[in-house]
Parts: sequence; C-alpha cells; structure tokens
Amino acid sequence: MQHITPDELKRQLANNAITAIDIREKWEYDEQNIGTNNIPLYEIPKRLDELERYKEQQLVVFCRTGKRGIQAQKFLTKQGFSNVLNLEGGIEAYLNHDLIK
Repeated sequence: MQHITPDELKRQLANNAITAIDIREKWEYDEQNIGTNNIPLYEIPKRLDELERYKEQQLVVFCRTGKRGIQAQKFLTKQGFSNVLNLEGGIEAYLNHDLIK
C-alpha cells in the first residue's frame, strides 16, 4: 500500500494539487480538522458516487493514526481507484509534525 508523508501532504494541499478525505467520525472531524472533506469510513461504500471523479486521480485518505486509513485505502483500491494514498501516522502526525522538527 502506498503512503504519503505529512510534509508531502502539506505541500500538495497548499498547491491545491491533491484531494484528501478525512475518514474519521463526524464528531472527531468537528473537534479538529484541516479543512478537507469528511466522509466517515463506514459511509464510504454508500457514497462512492461522490468519489467517482477521483478514480483516476491521486486521492489521500486519513484518520487519527492511520489504521482506518489503510482500511479505506484497501476498499477504494478494490473498487477500481487507481492511486489511493494513506497519510502516514494520520492526522496526529500531520498536526504534530511541526512540533517534532
């Protein structure tokens, strides 16, 4: 499975060069988010039509730590999505990355 680093995602989002989907529960998203779309993991199968336009594009999925992201990545790949990336370490790594440097 392919991954994307927090640094690379930050660069890509700043350039509007990538689409990222936060797959955490709505309450998690409401507590803290980075401004991306929110489609909770359990809703992805019911909302595939919304994601269809990204089937041939690079699409990043992420959750809190990366575990649900892997599930979403596997599911979407099985549905024919050709370039799904999981954010390494999830949103925790993304938000804490600048603190580590």
